[in-house]
Amino acid sequence: MRRISVSAISRFALAGALLAGGLSQPVLAQDEAGVDDDQLGTIVVTAQRREENIQDVPLSVSTLSNDALNAVQSGGNDIRSLAGRVPNLNIESSFGRTFPRFFIRGLGNTDFDLNASQPVSLVYDDVVLENPILKGFPVFDLDRIEVLRGPQGTLFGRNTPAGIVKFDTVKPGETGGYAKVSIARLGTYQVEGAAGVADDNGFSVRLSALYQHRDDWIDNVDNGPGNDLGGYDDVAARLQLQYEDGPLTARLVGQVRTMDGSAIVFRANSVATGSNDLIGLGGPGTEFERDLTRSDGINFQKLNNYNLGLTVEYDFGPVTLTSVTSYWEGDLQSRGDIDGGFSNDLPFTPPGGPGSIPFSAQTQDDVPSLNQYTQEIRVASNNDEGLGYQFGGFYFNERLDITTLDFGAPQDVTPAAIARQRQVSEAFGIFGSVFYAFDNGLKLQGGLRYNDDQRDFVAGRTLDTRPGFLGFGGPVPFQRTSVDANLLTWDLSALYEVSPDINIFARAARGYRAPAIQGRLAFGRTLSTATDERTMSYEAGIKTTFLDGRARFNLTGYYYNTEDLQLTAVGGGSNFTTLLNADDVEGYGFEAELEARPVENLTFTVGVGYNENEIKDDDLAVAGCGAPCTVLDPAVAGSPGIFSIDGNTLPQSPRWTVNWTAGYNIPLGSGELYAFTDWYYRSKINFFLYESVEFSDDSLLEGGLRVGYRTGNGKIDIAGFVRNITGDESAVGGIDFNNLTTFVNQPRIYGLEIGTKF
Repeated sequence: MRRISVSAISRFALAGALLAGGLSQPVLAQDEAGVDDDQLGTIVVTAQRREENIQDVPLSVSTLSNDALNAVQSGGNDIRSLAGRVPNLNIESSFGRTFPRFFIRGLGNTDFDLNASQPVSLVYDDVVLENPILKGFPVFDLDRIEVLRGPQGTLFGRNTPAGIVKFDTVKPGETGGYAKVSIARLGTYQVEGAAGVADDNGFSVRLSALYQHRDDWIDNVDNGPGNDLGGYDDVAARLQLQYEDGPLTARLVGQVRTMDGSAIVFRANSVATGSNDLIGLGGPGTEFERDLTRSDGINFQKLNNYNLGLTVEYDFGPVTLTSVTSYWEGDLQSRGDIDGGFSNDLPFTPPGGPGSIPFSAQTQDDVPSLNQYTQEIRVASNNDEGLGYQFGGFYFNERLDITTLDFGAPQDVTPAAIARQRQVSEAFGIFGSVFYAFDNGLKLQGGLRYNDDQRDFVAGRTLDTRPGFLGFGGPVPFQRTSVDANLLTWDLSALYEVSPDINIFARAARGYRAPAIQGRLAFGRTLSTATDERTMSYEAGIKTTFLDGRARFNLTGYYYNTEDLQLTAVGGGSNFTTLLNADDVEGYGFEAELEARPVENLTFTVGVGYNENEIKDDDLAVAGCGAPCTVLDPAVAGSPGIFSIDGNTLPQSPRWTVNWTAGYNIPLGSGELYAFTDWYYRSKINFFLYESVEFSDDSLLEGGLRVGYRTGNGKIDIAGFVRNITGDESAVGGIDFNNLTTFVNQPRIYGLEIGTKF
């Protein structure tokens, strides 16, 4: 990896801070009546399914400011750009734009199979998006983004023991909208907009859309000059129809996404044995160049998502009844050169490389059909004081088909092996939560949820013309298995108002992830299962406002213990993908966030996350890399290539995450000049369950800058922007079964954006 000196970092950060600007108001932050212009607004969140001041919520929750969201989404970025923008949140993907993997406080799942279960849930307008190919739905026309850490099962349901990332879109109800267009480096174009109309009869409509395009910008050097990979066309749209009549609000929504472009580009032997520094195609001693590759097998990715939903609310006065009905479907085709280059054992011209690649790996993963149906009904009291409550029921049904095709050579179109999976999942839950707000500033809250999960699975290999391939050639008969679980999860919290500007809180919660099945039989012969995992989490913190409302500081410390944590052993020398349960995993750390407006027109934020975690299982061991890497774990006696992972940290789990922003605006004419800078740092990560020198990255530092002019009424906003301003080059994941393959972070992007509000 290219290293950046401390002095260079300091110069960029200082320059960004001096230029910074843009009145960084939090998403849905509302200025309270009588609050001066130089005070911070109130951040309103719905972390507990009701609107509250974030300072009054007894858990660790973060939001993203409007300016920060606009900045990180500039230049065609996708949901992965949210990684690290709040403490202890990481997002990565080995598929690219279509399959994000979320990690909170170190808990996540590196499984790349298309039925992978994750302990971080994505909730989009109160609807859980379970399958990974739904979780990458684009970020546009949002009212708020919230990141809730720790178990959230009581109110948000299944598979949330680590937390949730929660999106709420702008709803119909007003006439007006916005539009913005940007052009940027690498032939990147982005068009985003929304328009709403409301009448006096209670009817309103809002149409929102996003189009992102990037030209191919990565050159496969083996087929002559010209760019071959890295491009995409990504389109998403949302239509909402709403009717309001006194206590009744009904909203019908339809959403669609279609993406056509490149799968992620894997880079063979992009680090040298004994090092994790990125190197060029010429091997050790040559400079890594992000826009060059020899990963030139067939590469494409096509995704379609469709959604239809209905939300109905009826306010009875003391209580509100809410029904949320949603249906999602999707399909995916994704093929890539998994070994990242040319195999040495095939008669290619030019010869194999870069480096030693012992056999070819060309895989296509398809989802011919995904259908998800959810229904939730809940009743919530409307009071903020005294006794309050909410209770309800939830139903989830998912049907998923997966096809994996393995090809013998990079340009083959006829598969050498085909494996198929079918999975049917069903779950329901009954939940309730109560609180009591005392007159002395104390508020107690508790919740309980009954969970029932069932998953049926069948998989087999219908074709295999690779006799003896890695020792498991030949068709595999279809195998069936089922898993199920039911248990109670709960949470208990207390918040005490020490003064109007200081709240302290404590929370204990039990989280749960449903049992899972892994059946990737293109490279194996047996199914693997993992039992349900259970997390006990404890956290306590303080939330403060000071400097006469011009500063806000929140601090949370936490400890968790997870029994039977679900892990996925990916790749290794045998190239198996296997589910495991670790006896125990312990973690602890903190999140600290500061937002301040120390002088007129200047706003800055700082967020720090610290996370320690450890796998505790004396008998847990996995296969090491098939590539010539340097494994740091002890080998298991009598089992060559197998290593104990007892005592290891979880993969994709940095000890430190730090984010900071600064914004400054200067009045000019009828508007203002503004600038805004944002930065994200994370410390070392390991890519796999075992620890090795090569399959890790020491650190990542990415920053952005946005400078522009906008009129006071928002009619015109013109800005220049740059993302990854330092050009940081960091590996963010790897493929370990036949060479030292990695994939890397996004390149530097700069461009111009023009926007308007109406």
